Amino acid sequence: MAPKNQPLSGNDLARFSGPNTFMRLPFCNELQKLDVAVLGVPMDIGTSWRSGTRFGPKQVRAESAMIRPYNLQTGAAPFDSLQVADIGDLAINTFSLTDSLRIIAESYDTILEYDAVPMAIGGDHSITLPILRAIAKRHGPVALVHVDAHADVNEEMFGEKETHGTVFRRAYDEGLIQPSKVYQVGLRGTGYSAEDFTEAQSWGFQQFLASELWGRDLSQLGAEIRRDIGDVPTYITYDIDSLDPAYAPGTGTPEIGGLTTPQAMQLIRALKGLNVIGCDLVEVSPPYDTSGNTALTGANILYELLCILPGVAYR
Repeated sequence: MAPKNQPLSGNDLARFSGPNTFMRLPFCNELQKLDVAVLGVPMDIGTSWRSGTRFGPKQVRAESAMIRPYNLQTGAAPFDSLQVADIGDLAINTFSLTDSLRIIAESYDTILEYDAVPMAIGGDHSITLPILRAIAKRHGPVALVHVDAHADVNEEMFGEKETHGTVFRRAYDEGLIQPSKVYQVGLRGTGYSAEDFTEAQSWGFQQFLASELWGRDLSQLGAEIRRDIGDVPTYITYDIDSLDPAYAPGTGTPEIGGLTTPQAMQLIRALKGLNVIGCDLVEVSPPYDTSGNTALTGANILYELLCILPGVAYR
């Protein structure tokens, strides 16, 4: 058995140096050797308010140097059992959203020819639509766990059908997801109409408002979602703005009254056992958090997602 890649230890090389890959893992472009492929999608031309998520992948990778390989709270040892590497950034067209979405979909078509689970670092949330298009080609309509302040089910924005706020209406319209197995967690804020959230409920989406979750341990909710989904192939998309701005100010569309970081960890850890076939972390906008804490939080959420992938060993 080939040795597994390990994050570069802070005891071997100081954490403020070394490669700018996720957790300072090796860079690799030979996907046939990988179980998990981490990639960046540095794009923010699908945003409707504050830009800056084009810098997300670089900053999340930089902050991920702080993370060590073993999850001492859960016992997860992902690098003992999975071959993980960073495959770099997709070469999007920074002047064309339409062309960028095409590039993402075609890149994922290639990635999914192999067995590696793709983990994307965004980028704004519009990247998830072409990812789901490619995922559905390979797996058929999937279950979806969508953690976000916003439902992203607008019909259009400024006349455009493909933006970061229309992703899951398009995914529903195109049959990329199983509506009865879509779970939207953390929704909140103000809306354009009383139907902003409720229309998607009529499609079968199950929605959990942040206000209903204040002060709650989300382990039970995660366990219920895991039970309901069963063994259906599942995609997880995590928008950093699901967290309250007190925890993650560096994002494009912040909304007060959001989830806490402990709740994020409780939810993700309770999803262990799902047949996760891909995931992403989106909407980290470093210009709005010069401390780097939002990117650090995003990096840790990606690590938590890595820890619940199928095949991860526990010690």
